[in-house]
Amino acid sequence: MRPPIDFGSILITGACSVLGREFARQLSHRARTLVLVCPHVERLETLSEELQARNPTLGVVLLRADIALPNEVDRVMNELASHLITPGVLVSAAGVGPQAPFAQQSWEDVQRTLQANIVAPLLLMHRLLPSMLARKSGGILHVGSGNSQLFLPGLAAASAAHRCLDGFLESLRLEVEGSGVVITYAAPGPVGDPRREDPAAPEAHAPFFRLSAAQCARKILAGFDRAEPLVYPGTGHRWVMGLLPMLPRPLRRALGRFAAGRRAEEGTGGSSPRLARGLQALLPPGTPSPGATGLNR
Repeated sequence: MRPPIDFGSILITGACSVLGREFARQLSHRARTLVLVCPHVERLETLSEELQARNPTLGVVLLRADIALPNEVDRVMNELASHLITPGVLVSAAGVGPQAPFAQQSWEDVQRTLQANIVAPLLLMHRLLPSMLARKSGGILHVGSGNSQLFLPGLAAASAAHRCLDGFLESLRLEVEGSGVVITYAAPGPVGDPRREDPAAPEAHAPFFRLSAAQCARKILAGFDRAEPLVYPGTGHRWVMGLLPMLPRPLRRALGRFAAGRRAEEGTGGSSPRLARGLQALLPPGTPSPGATGLNR
């Protein structure tokens, strides 16, 4: 059983993101229609031209919508109906994750995180799944994060959202088992090289696990094509993610503190001073302050 990608209609949320763009590129030679959802569709006009140059028979529809806002999913569904499009595949790649200690975030930021990472994906699936079941053919690919296996200070709400979707999709997969609908949860690790966009950005701390966006999208789509329930793209990332659940919780907390220290260190380099201050407060007593030589080693 495979998702109906070939000659099908595919809805991609988060199409402005690095991975969203790569999904569109790699699906362009297979799909009949791509519907790309993004709050800033003007950023996708060049991509749309590129996709149609790759495949002149491809239909590309750009929908302006920010699914982190209430009622935007219903507007997307109305737009699809107006274009007479019934997606056979949903690629859910939209998400937000403000990096700050939970108590320092505004409740509006928390609500936006939960809306974009939980409510909107579930609502889209709820709207699209009945037609997939009726056709006995469909596919849902949700792109979360390897954070779902980690305890990460500064990303509490986002981590909770990823865990929620992981558990939800495992249960939903059992509900639709044997129906012809493929459901895959992808949990990538670091994607891309920040220094390609900003030469002053700090060197990646886990180069062995870091994939380019093209590599990551390719591995995720290959797993989706094989109807894999869970995809950890990249050999090193998959090995670590498989190991993490077996570690004692105190050790996983220690790893979370270490990750917090790393991100706090990066924050002092100019990426997020607020995050750096907040995360430093979460570190255990005696931990070197961000930027100290002890933490750089």
